[in-house]
Amino acid sequence: MASEITRLHHVGHVVRDMSAAFDLYRRLGFVVPAPGYPAMSPREGAEPEPFGAANTHADFSHDFLELATVVQADGRVPANARLVPLQAPPDVLPTLLERIHATSANLTECLDRFEGLHILMFSSADIDATATRLTTAAVRHGGVNTVRRPAGDHVETVRYLEIDGVRPGVEAEGRVGVVADLDPWIQASRLAGHPNGAVGLLDATLCVTDDELDAAQARYERYLGRTPRTEGSTRVFDLGGATLTLVPASGLATLFPGERPPALPALIACTVAVTDLTATKNLLQRNEVPLRQTPLGDVFVPATTALGATIVFRQASIQHNAAPHDLRRGR
Repeated sequence: MASEITRLHHVGHVVRDMSAAFDLYRRLGFVVPAPGYPAMSPREGAEPEPFGAANTHADFSHDFLELATVVQADGRVPANARLVPLQAPPDVLPTLLERIHATSANLTECLDRFEGLHILMFSSADIDATATRLTTAAVRHGGVNTVRRPAGDHVETVRYLEIDGVRPGVEAEGRVGVVADLDPWIQASRLAGHPNGAVGLLDATLCVTDDELDAAQARYERYLGRTPRTEGSTRVFDLGGATLTLVPASGLATLFPGERPPALPALIACTVAVTDLTATKNLLQRNEVPLRQTPLGDVFVPATTALGATIVFRQASIQHNAAPHDLRRGR
């Protein structure tokens, strides 16, 4: 039976300095909205103060690339930050605060390892079926959580679960989980033409030690409900037009010449589809972004430039080229 996992939902880049990351992504040609920072009043009558974890997205039709950070103890935020005051009924607020603090603690531990890619979320057509399947496969997880948040004139409902690995909500490589498919109409309202021509996520690459490759494959077979194909030294899971690639450390230089893992296991790279790879290269070169090329002809920004993440650009297929226009309301 086919898995209910449909595609990549998002990949998260965890950074120390949101202002620097925001500037980097603009140089890379992404449209990134002002980051949102949760805020609460420390006492009655006081102005809301930021806390916990903050984020923003480079949005595509079916998925997105997330920038996330931990709010520093001094409460400093970028000049363009949006404070998002938290409002919840008294009986719900403690649980909400607990989740925010847990997320912040997990991201802090990720940053203690290295700055880079630490979040890998898959998209599910039936999140409850995913939870049942994972439980049956003896995969520990925190159950399905539901969050509702404003999205323009609508309210967006987000249902997700996180896999418990080395500790609750975190695997050895970072936060791994499953999210219900994005609402196509709400996601379409977020779309903006990225100057680099980006239209979607094509791959997330996980690097592991050579002797852990089989164990990592077995883990993700249980998570995704499918088996990978072998390409050279890598194991590739097909995910509805995108892929998850597992690569042993000995094979990393073949995929991305010059790149080295900051730790193992680690999410090394994410690959983005672009409408015109030549135009993307020209834009990056104009912005004085260092580029390298893969043996397959993709171009990538090395991790030393991109705050610990290898950002790869690949020529989009016809399907990706068409996707942003097809989902806009009324077209």
